[in-house]
Amino acid sequence: MTWFSQREHFDKAQLTLVHITDSHVFAEPNGEYFCVNTAGNLAKTLARIKSIECDAIIFGGDLTQDHSEASYHLFAQLVQKAGLSNKLFWLPGNHDEIEVYREIFSQYGIRDSKVLENEHWQVLLANSKGPTPAGCVTETHLNEIKHELTGNTKHTLLFTHHHPIPIQGYLDKHMLENGEALLSQLTQFKKVKGLIHGHVHNEYSWLFNEFAVFATPATSIQFEKNTSDWQQVDLGPAFRMIRLQQNGSLNTQVVWLNNA
Repeated sequence: MTWFSQREHFDKAQLTLVHITDSHVFAEPNGEYFCVNTAGNLAKTLARIKSIECDAIIFGGDLTQDHSEASYHLFAQLVQKAGLSNKLFWLPGNHDEIEVYREIFSQYGIRDSKVLENEHWQVLLANSKGPTPAGCVTETHLNEIKHELTGNTKHTLLFTHHHPIPIQGYLDKHMLENGEALLSQLTQFKKVKGLIHGHVHNEYSWLFNEFAVFATPATSIQFEKNTSDWQQVDLGPAFRMIRLQQNGSLNTQVVWLNNA
């Protein structure tokens, strides 16, 4: 089975997506990451998302902080409690194990589709998990992505966990090691409108040869920008709204819960 073999089709001219990422939950609901109750933040975020209209929720990885199977169960239970299991799709972060995702999420009705599509768009949930905390898109996976783009006339949006462009910060040592190769491949196809990622625990946006790259803040904690030190900043949880129009335009904004 190839990474993109399972697909989800939406009979809608426009798609509204929500991107959440970096929950870093523990086995225990009261577990804390840098003195923040991450499960509590996730529950608040899901409750906020429940109150808005969206077609799909994409979880961008780093589900777990303690690497326990119980943390995956807790995450899935919170999604289920919010009534959002049928809308959630996922891709792995460096903290996560793909087979644990598949085994546990299937028990909660969370699907494994890695292509979301309608008549005008395809959304690819890519795998940037490497053998170290840094990211790597394997040669095989690059070819799988290229295969999805070649001969396809739909507008395309790609998600990864790791950032392909340096943020001039601490997490650059754990960035996508072959990010330039991925971006170079994507920019060969004019129909690819952008890449959205997590991992960096704050909001960023760049242009790579006029190609849009966006970072979504975490549901757990945020890190200070433009510093080589590991510094937390008290901004609260956030998520990203993405609207894909049938004419190929991509509109996106970050929603901060503390400002909602």
